[in-house]
Amino acid sequence: MGVNGVDPEPVNFVVSALLAILLIVPVFDTLTYLGILPWIIRWIGRGLSAVTGQPRFEAFYAIEMMFLGNTEAVAVSKLQLQRMSPARDVVIAMMTMSCVSAPILASYMQMVPAEFVLTAVPVNCLNALIVAGMLYPVEVAAQDDVVITYGGPEAEVAGSEATAEVSQDHEDDATGLLARLRRRRAGRPAREPYFSFLGDSILAAGKLILIITATVITFVALAALIDKILGAIWSPLSLEKIVGVVLYVPALLLGLDPSSAWDMSQVMGLKLVTNEFVAMGEVSGPMSGYAAHMRAVLTVFLTSFANLGTLGMIIGSFKGIVDKERNDLISRNVGRMLLSGVLVSLMSAATVGLFVW
Repeated sequence: MGVNGVDPEPVNFVVSALLAILLIVPVFDTLTYLGILPWIIRWIGRGLSAVTGQPRFEAFYAIEMMFLGNTEAVAVSKLQLQRMSPARDVVIAMMTMSCVSAPILASYMQMVPAEFVLTAVPVNCLNALIVAGMLYPVEVAAQDDVVITYGGPEAEVAGSEATAEVSQDHEDDATGLLARLRRRRAGRPAREPYFSFLGDSILAAGKLILIITATVITFVALAALIDKILGAIWSPLSLEKIVGVVLYVPALLLGLDPSSAWDMSQVMGLKLVTNEFVAMGEVSGPMSGYAAHMRAVLTVFLTSFANLGTLGMIIGSFKGIVDKERNDLISRNVGRMLLSGVLVSLMSAATVGLFVW
C-alpha cells in the first residue's frame, strides 16, 4: 500500500501508459511520414481484407488498435480518419472499444494467466471486425477503399495501382512504367520539413495525454457520484452491480454453472463501469482457485479497454482530429460503441472457452 492507503500499482500502470504515448505517437507518425506505415497497411490490409471481406484500412486497423491502445491508434490514423466517410469513422470508433495497449500487456500478465491474455489479443482483433460490421454495416465502393499517405498520392484504389489520370496509360513496357511513376511523383505536394512535422507530432501526443487524464478523472468521478446516489437509495446498490445483474445471462451462456456465472457477471460489471485493472486486481488472488474454464473465459473477457471511461477517451480523441460532422455521428452511436465492446469481449471469451475445460 502507498501513502494514505492508496495502492501505487494502478497509478504506476497509468503513468507508464501515458509515457508510452509520448513515444508511440511520434514513432508511428514518423513511419507515416516516411511512407512505411501506409505501405504496411496497404499490403497487410489487402490480405486481411480478402479474408474478412472488410475494407483494407479497417482490416489493418483491427491489428493496429489491438496493440497501440484507443487514443494512440486513433491519433496515428488521423490522416485516414479525416479522409474517410463519417460512417467508416463510426466503425473505427466501435472497433476501438476492443483494443489493448502493448506496453500494458505485461502488467495484465502479472495479475491474470498470461497464456489467456496473449490468446485474447488476436481473437479480439477478428471479433472486433465481425461485430462492428454487424452492428453498423457500411458499404465501401472500390474507389473509396484507399490508403492515405503523407505528402503522397491521395489513395490506392482496391484492385488498381493507378489514379484516374494514370489509368489512361496501359503500357506494359518499362518506358510506360517510368512515365507513370514520374507523373505520380510530379503530383505529390511538397513535404513539411521532418523536424517541424515531429514537433507537431509531439504536441499532438501531449494533447492526447491531457485528453486521457481529463476523461479518466471525469468518468471516475461520475461513476462515483452515481454509486453514491444509488447507495443513498439502497446501501448495497451500485452501478457495477446493476450491470453485473444484466450480464448474468450472458455469463451463463459461456458455459458456467449458476454460482460461477454470478461471480463472473459481477466482475464483468465492475470492469465495464471502472476498468480492467480494477477488475483484474479483484480476481488476481482467487484466480488460482477457479476451474480452468472459468479462468479462461474470465481472463479473455477482461483483456480489453471496453468500459465507460473508454467511451470518453475515444470521443475526446476524435474531437481533436476530425470535423464536427464525424464527431456528431460518433456521439449519436455511443450505445453501439459500448455494445460492440461488450459483444466482442463475450464472443472472444466464448471462443476461447470452447477449447478450455
